[in-house]
Amino acid sequence: MLRILAKIQKIGIITEPLPATDQVALEQVGQQLRDRVGELFSGSLAIREVDAGSCNGCELEIHALNNPYYGIERFGIHFVASPRHADMLLVTGPVSRHMEAALRRTYDATPEPKLVIAVGECGANGGEFGVSYASCGAVANVIPVDAVIRGCPPTPLDLMRGILEAIGKRSP
Repeated sequence: MLRILAKIQKIGIITEPLPATDQVALEQVGQQLRDRVGELFSGSLAIREVDAGSCNGCELEIHALNNPYYGIERFGIHFVASPRHADMLLVTGPVSRHMEAALRRTYDATPEPKLVIAVGECGANGGEFGVSYASCGAVANVIPVDAVIRGCPPTPLDLMRGILEAIGKRSP
């Protein structure tokens, strides 16, 4: 144990520095989200995230929305476990053939009016998987999509902007 501690002390910290963040943009987008969610959803937007066969890169970024830095709940947005309680579906990945029926059932269980956002390049167009014997490709090939957030994976700030754009298309 002492040998390891001595080595750590000798080498020092070798991690890379934190990337520069755009705190101002985050607060601006967050305030716009809070205003639109308050106006259109009585202050609370419920999102159900559905992984339809992704590599989990998009899920990691979606989960980052709930960390203390982004704290999306402070803007009136929260994630729910049931599509019956959701206003919006965030769908990631190319839709695998095994998830096709489950995604349709989830979509049908979500009450109207519902919004659907395809997240990432795979959700937008099937990514490198496309349409094959194992994949239906894009989310729009299975259920109607209202908006697309591009990126592989999109950053949490891009996700917030995409959610803002999607709810902005909805009339008050």
